[in-house]
Amino acid sequence: MSKESRTQPRYIFGRHAAKEALAAGVPIEKVYLSEKYAQQLLPALNEKDIPSEIVSNRKLESFAKNASHQGVLLEVAPYAYASLQQILDAAKGENNALILVLDHIEDEGNLGAIARTAEVVGASGLIIPNARAAGIGAGAYKASAGAVAHLPIAKVPNLAQTLDALKEEGFWIVGATEHAQDTLWEAPLNGRIALVMGSEKQGIAPLVLKHCDLLTKLPQVGSIESLNVAQAATVFAYEWMRQSKIKELR
Repeated sequence: MSKESRTQPRYIFGRHAAKEALAAGVPIEKVYLSEKYAQQLLPALNEKDIPSEIVSNRKLESFAKNASHQGVLLEVAPYAYASLQQILDAAKGENNALILVLDHIEDEGNLGAIARTAEVVGASGLIIPNARAAGIGAGAYKASAGAVAHLPIAKVPNLAQTLDALKEEGFWIVGATEHAQDTLWEAPLNGRIALVMGSEKQGIAPLVLKHCDLLTKLPQVGSIESLNVAQAATVFAYEWMRQSKIKELR
């Protein structure tokens, strides 16, 4: 983490993301509320002994950079990333396990949306590079609807080496790329799968592609470009869930 990212305030905004963060025990340093929303959240804040301040909408907008804060904004401690070993431990002993590996996703909204999908399908964790990629900030918290507080997310220095480590733990490395010959309907996606999703602009890097055991793509009939990376990750993750015969528990 850069010096700048350590010293800048970190905010979660939006009512649903705020409630999820409170429920998950995300370390919160202070809560800023509009007067309209204060009565709804103050009891929970007082119970948890979290400092709060009622402020104007103008101040909330200055914090949220004019994004939709919905009357509530949380200043939180730095996100606590997991280690790769913690994600492997979460998958230990599982015949069916999914780990999502993101190759330099740049948009926090996409990162958060993928984290939400990963948590919903029961993935063991999410792996991102520690440089030149989006990290867990306000945009990711909001897009994930709080899922980043429930899902182990690890930063690693080298994706190619990480894929080799996953292979040693019995994971089959599947790269999602439009350049693949076969679609996910023909791909064996059951079992212990590490699903690699590429960046919004470049896709999966050539070196990372070389470490994949299998390449697959989404089927497409229309003429426009394929789904964005977050939408595509959802389709692939649910196909893994279907093929692995994992049943909904809720």
